[in-house]
Amino acid sequence: MLKVREIGRVVGVHTVSRSVTESGGLVWSTPKTHERRSVLPTALVDELSALMVGKGRNDPVFTDMRGGVLRNSNWRSRVFAPAVAKCQRAAEAARAIECKSGQPTPPAFPSITPHDLRHTAASLAISAGANVKAQQRMLGHAKASMTLDTYADLFDEDLDGVADRLDAAIRTTADQLRTERFGKGASS
Repeated sequence: MLKVREIGRVVGVHTVSRSVTESGGLVWSTPKTHERRSVLPTALVDELSALMVGKGRNDPVFTDMRGGVLRNSNWRSRVFAPAVAKCQRAAEAARAIECKSGQPTPPAFPSITPHDLRHTAASLAISAGANVKAQQRMLGHAKASMTLDTYADLFDEDLDGVADRLDAAIRTTADQLRTERFGKGASS
């Protein structure tokens, strides 16, 4: 559970150090791998700041409507499932309009779970250039091998980028060496 004090003053940093699980009541513990997780895109800072107005340092950032612990079972049925259904209806409406006009139609909006959003975040971070160790810390995996086992296929696309960056580095270094060599020769 994310508490107000865990949102860092420095943009881009937050730490999840406790979790709560529903199991015949609320069970408080460290995250399942006992690893702390840290990442916060700056695009979310304003939204999170609004949720923290009037709260103390030890208060949870996300709460139910009465300010209590946000229970996954309630949130999923009351908020998440209706939001997914709304997206699915909107996608279907757009598809129907495009079918009538003869334009290519977008794919249907999939059925998703909150855990799917974790995978989406991981995919987006990888496509933004996050390395395996950064991914490991972001996801709270105990070992980088766990991250690779889960997301290895997403790193395959990095090979082209690595080749391009190596090529650029080689060319830049070669150009610098030529400039230094010819620069010294010209002044002698």
